[in-house]
This record gives sequence, structure tokens and C-alpha cells, in this order.
Amino acid sequence: MLASVSSFGKLLKLISLVFLLYNMPCQAQLSPTFYATTCPNALTTIQNSIRQAVSRERRMAASIIRLLFHDCFVQGCDASLLLDETASQSERTAFPNVGSVRGFEVIEAAKSAVEAICPGVVSCADVLAVAARDSSVLVGGPTWQVKLGRRDSTTANRAQANSDLPGPASNLDVLISRFANKGLNQRDMVALSGSHTIGQARCVTFRARIYSNGTSERIDPGFASTRRRGCPQSGSDNNLAPLDLVTPVSFDNNYFKNLVQLKGLLHSDQVLFNGGSADSIVSEYNSNPQTFANDFASAMVKMSDISPLLGTNGIIRRVCSSIN
Repeated sequence: MLASVSSFGKLLKLISLVFLLYNMPCQAQLSPTFYATTCPNALTTIQNSIRQAVSRERRMAASIIRLLFHDCFVQGCDASLLLDETASQSERTAFPNVGSVRGFEVIEAAKSAVEAICPGVVSCADVLAVAARDSSVLVGGPTWQVKLGRRDSTTANRAQANSDLPGPASNLDVLISRFANKGLNQRDMVALSGSHTIGQARCVTFRARIYSNGTSERIDPGFASTRRRGCPQSGSDNNLAPLDLVTPVSFDNNYFKNLVQLKGLLHSDQVLFNGGSADSIVSEYNSNPQTFANDFASAMVKMSDISPLLGTNGIIRRVCSSIN
């Protein structure tokens, strides 16, 4: 009889434990295997789509990486940047984005390819995160494991894009503050800035620097003269120049070599090596390309973790530019 009572008591405890676990709130989190059963070919499909885009235009790799950065810094990594202009607002028309962010059609094509095999399963936010990693690899940059499970926002925030995204004229203190506000330290900031080893910038973003004549900018005179050829003192605002004059479509550490030689194209580039607290990190990446590659990959993972929408938050957009 005592044995029966004991067994019954254990059974009650087991039932109580199961009930407790069942009613505990689910703590959703990102995982590299999030789509392993629901869409096992998602990553390969995205990779193939991005490969086609970068093979058509190698500059697109830089544009996709920049898209992720500009998305994650506003409301977190929620694909809010991909939303078209609506009656309310769009981040695309914020000052740091308008006329400069690009590659929306590439992400849309990758999303469409995934929708064809797994409708309504993979978020635009995850497509963008994977596309950024694949873009890096396709131009010789590092790879990293992308954690998945983000959901898409139903809103954009133009005001936050204007206030939180660093600009090409930002000084070092502003850069450090903007990155710190997103949980990224100074080393993350310098490593992520190294993505400027690929891509191009518009004349309007670096005109003041190349015409400063050394009065307000530390700049190599020969470099400034070269850049003036394609960027007159007035007009031609959208003329493009490579951020790295030497290897503009290859992901390497030449960006940091440029900074040491005072050949950073943007003011926000050169302030990383300008007698301040970031100089030692730039020097380290200048002399050790593998350290830079490793730190860039780690910083991209960290940045991709900024305030994602998880679980029942957000939606899965069928088309990245609009709400279902």
C-alpha cells in the first residue's frame, strides 16, 4: 500500500512538472538550423540567386552587405529597410539611404526563388542576412555561420534611420557612439568599416575631403588630386569612385593600408586612423589580414543579432517590399 502511495505521488509530481513546462513561455532564439526541416534547400537557393547577381555585377556584393548594415541599425534586423514608400513612411527615403542604398531587386529575386520552393516560410530578414554572408564569400571575403529565425517587421522608421545611421562625415566619437548604441564595440566598428574594401561612393559624400587642401583633413595630396578628376567642386554629385582604389572588387585588407597612407576616401573612413583610439586596431588589421577577416566575420554575426523579431512577433512577408 505504501509503495502504491509513493508511486502515485511520483506520478502527480511528474504531471505537475509537465504542466509547468508546457505553460512556460517559449523563448524563441536564432539558430543556424532553423529551416532544416521546413525549408532544407533555402540557403542553397539564396546562394545561387546571389551568385548570379554578383557575377553580373561584382559591386553588388558591397551593396548587399551595406543593405544589411543599414537595415540592422534601424529597428534591428527586421527587413524594414526593404519596405517600399507608403502613405506612412519608408526608410529608403531617409537621408543616409536615399539615392545610395541599392540591391533591393537582388534580395527580392532571392526571396522569390525561396518562395517558389517553400511558400511563406523564410523571412526577408533571413534572406538578407544569408545574402550578405554569401556576398562576402563571392568576392573573396570571409564566411560565417548565419543564425536564422528572424521575422519581418510591418513598419519602417525613417526618423530612426536619420538619427541612428552614421554618415560619411561622422567623426570618431559619433561613430563609436552610434555603434555602441547597437551593442557593438570599437573593434566591431573598425572591422565592419573594413567592408569599404569593396564598393563605391558618390562624389557628394567625399567632395569636402578631397578639396580640403589639407586644412581640415589629413589626406595624401596625390590621392586627393586623383579623386578630383572624377569629382568636380560643383555638380556631378552622383559620380562614383571606388572606396579602395587598388582592389575595389576584392575583399581584402587594403582598406586599412589606404588609411595608414592617408588615402581613406570618406571622412568617416580616415578618422579611424587619425591619431585617435582606433589607430591601433587599424594598424593591426593593416599588418594581419587574417585577423581582420576573423574579426569581420564575428562582427557580422554580432550585428545580425541586433533586436530580431522572433517567435510570434512580426510576420513572414511574401514580397519583401510590401506587407502581406
